[in-house]
Amino acid sequence: MSLGGGGGGQQQLQQIAQAIEEIEEEREELEAEVQDLRNKKTEIDEAVDAIETLETGSTVQVPLGGDAYVRAEVLDIDEITVSLGADYAAEQDQEAAADTLDRKKDAIDDQIEQLSEEISELEDESQQLEQQAQQMQQQQMQQQMQAMQQQEEADE
Repeated sequence: MSLGGGGGGQQQLQQIAQAIEEIEEEREELEAEVQDLRNKKTEIDEAVDAIETLETGSTVQVPLGGDAYVRAEVLDIDEITVSLGADYAAEQDQEAAADTLDRKKDAIDDQIEQLSEEISELEDESQQLEQQAQQMQQQQMQQQMQAMQQQEEADE
């Protein structure tokens, strides 16, 4: 870093500011992903609750898409089709379907935990960069003050 005005220091500060901005964008993307996973988890909770409370002969509202629903009767609660992932689904009885959905929920919890750790690491990295930028600004101000004092002494 140069002593006089710190032109190189300004460039370093700009690079740090850009890095902080990139970290913030990545953190926001990860937080959005966490929110999506939490929404999926809520949907699974609602499905498990429905599976555990419905009985054969129950009347339900079945979504058709486009915010349209049809009233239907559950013919057999032990014939529940559950997505297994990778475009596979299986017909399961009431208990097995609830267990499958609980395992999905556990997997989502693991994903949320992993993403939360990544978010925490990004926040730590951002704080370190902010501290580094503050230190650089303080050094630049001290150098400018010293340069001004030296200039005053030379003028006298």
